[in-house]
Amino acid sequence: MERTVDIVLSPAEANDPVIVRQAAEEEAGMRPGSAAASRIVKRSIDARSRQPRMRLRVLVSDAPLSDDSITPPLLPDVRGNRCVIVVGAGPAGLFCALRLIAHGLRPIVLERGKDVRARRRDLAAINKQHVVDPDSNYCFGEGGAGTYSDGKLYTRSHKRGDVEGVLRTLVAYGASPDILVDAHPHIGTNKLPGIITAMREAIERAGGEVRFNSRVCEFRIDGGGMRGALLANGLEVEGDAVVLATGHSARDVFRLLHAKGIRIERKDFALGVRVEHPQAIIDRAQYHCETRDPYLPPASYSLVQQVDGLGVYSFCMCPGGIIAPCATAPDEVVTNGWSPSKRNNPFANSGIVVSLAAQEHDARQAIAWEADPLAGMHYQRQVEHAAWLAGGQRQTAPAQRLDDFIRGRMSADLPDCSYPPGIVPYRVDELLPEAVASRLREGFKAFGQKMRGYRTNEAVVVAVESRTSSPVRIPRDPETLQHVQVKGLFPCGEGAGYAGGIVSAAMDGQRVADAVAALQAVRA
Repeated sequence: MERTVDIVLSPAEANDPVIVRQAAEEEAGMRPGSAAASRIVKRSIDARSRQPRMRLRVLVSDAPLSDDSITPPLLPDVRGNRCVIVVGAGPAGLFCALRLIAHGLRPIVLERGKDVRARRRDLAAINKQHVVDPDSNYCFGEGGAGTYSDGKLYTRSHKRGDVEGVLRTLVAYGASPDILVDAHPHIGTNKLPGIITAMREAIERAGGEVRFNSRVCEFRIDGGGMRGALLANGLEVEGDAVVLATGHSARDVFRLLHAKGIRIERKDFALGVRVEHPQAIIDRAQYHCETRDPYLPPASYSLVQQVDGLGVYSFCMCPGGIIAPCATAPDEVVTNGWSPSKRNNPFANSGIVVSLAAQEHDARQAIAWEADPLAGMHYQRQVEHAAWLAGGQRQTAPAQRLDDFIRGRMSADLPDCSYPPGIVPYRVDELLPEAVASRLREGFKAFGQKMRGYRTNEAVVVAVESRTSSPVRIPRDPETLQHVQVKGLFPCGEGAGYAGGIVSAAMDGQRVADAVAALQAVRA
């Protein structure tokens, strides 16, 4: 007999397999000691009461359970088959390539950056020497921005694809099976490079290609249809279709499309700062205790507040994390956050951003938003450049203590901060456009009322968080997923405006691969 039951235990009890099995037996109405096996299938933390509890869904059986290990799928050999160009080796591009192979098509993945191993040297150069390689950084390179963005896998896009299938694929290529169980699954930046490498090697074994240092600088369009891509190194790559999965920071690609008269559209995005607290403050607030239970993970938070008609909200919250320098050009400062798998750093950071509707901009903004589909991108760029100037024309980030930001005063000094290139005191509230700064100020006040200890000068505001999503959308037909204007061009993933995170980007990559395969079947 197998039964699935829900039980509630203390964190320590939930960490003991014997206690979990005994509690599941009791809940299932089984005789004590009669269960031969049990398996946790879902796990979440309930911290609403003074004593946090673990909610578990457990499969319990009086017979041994079947092996639940997951191995990579057996892919067909696609050497010599019809080629599809995939621009970008982020989550959308890699999952698209794997699905194309499953359909019998041969992907040629063109990645402007380097493989994960070589990419590390360029990240070190940003962190230590303040040197930004425009083609190899935290946003560009094997795995895309997702490789160094914490590996959070939570998504609300369940209607857009098979979330569980994406998670199982990640497990097959090396992720912990815990991501299939946890309510808010997370891989960890330290684990992602190995998983990404395993996926790439599977693509190559099947006969696909992944080419690094291959930045696309031109598209070949013939008769209204996409025929190939020209690389910055002078090579031309031909394919029966082009999947554009460049990520949200490929501004040169957005400019190229616009210059060629290929339709793109302005899209709402968000802009703000990254805020870092000592992790102990967040633990106390969320777990209602002075010292976090060792069986509980570092606490996270999710906050949102409407201010003057726009949302102010937390984004990419990283417990036990590090603030990362994510500029893609030498003369800008951009922040993001990540955590290792153990989330064991002493700080907690999160983007706190303002949703900017297309018409919402600073009075000094000279760009006509209604006329220019790249207006949001230019807006991001101006703020990032201002942060670079404020930081001393280096990757040093301008920063301000949180309560000083709220009160509009310069910080005399700054607390310790995880941001590797370092921070310098600055009036961040004056650096940001007033439409953003004023709403952040009110949002922080509201967060301080919602969450005990949040508003404190032990926290630091670091500028700027500007790459939460793409500021453009590349329009596509909702049925065929092809570009509305150029046949054979398939906008895909976060950079095209159709995803927002690793899982949703992966699912969109799979959907696009299915659409490409359907098109090829018709042509055949």
